[in-house]
Amino acid sequence: MNWDQLDQQLTEIVQKRNKLSQMDYSDESYDDLEEELHDLEDEFNDEYEVVFEPQLEKIYSKLKSDTDILLPTAYLANKYKEMLPDAKGIVTYEVSGKEGVPIESDQFDKMDVRIVLVPNPARFVLIVNGKPMKDLWRSR
Repeated sequence: MNWDQLDQQLTEIVQKRNKLSQMDYSDESYDDLEEELHDLEDEFNDEYEVVFEPQLEKIYSKLKSDTDILLPTAYLANKYKEMLPDAKGIVTYEVSGKEGVPIESDQFDKMDVRIVLVPNPARFVLIVNGKPMKDLWRSR
């Protein structure tokens, strides 16, 4: 598995989602960017669903959730906070709020629990009541 390639593709999607979230629907380039984003997401799902599905099955089992597992891009946030580059120049991202896929779990009674996919490194993050709690899986 080429994790760098996965992160590169995921980062491109995240950057386009961030750009789209800052645009108004009336912007002339909105529809073109949205279409480009959907194409990238379709390619990502085709290529990486086989990688992510087993990881999500483990995550859902650990969280004791019977919520349906979705395509990888369903776990993407609408907007990511871009952090400063690390020593290697790699930009990391954070997510908070009501982003990602809501799940039901008896372990988190009456809490808003979500799973979100974040790049650099690719990882599924547990968000509880809008706050990132921990990484549930990391690519490296």
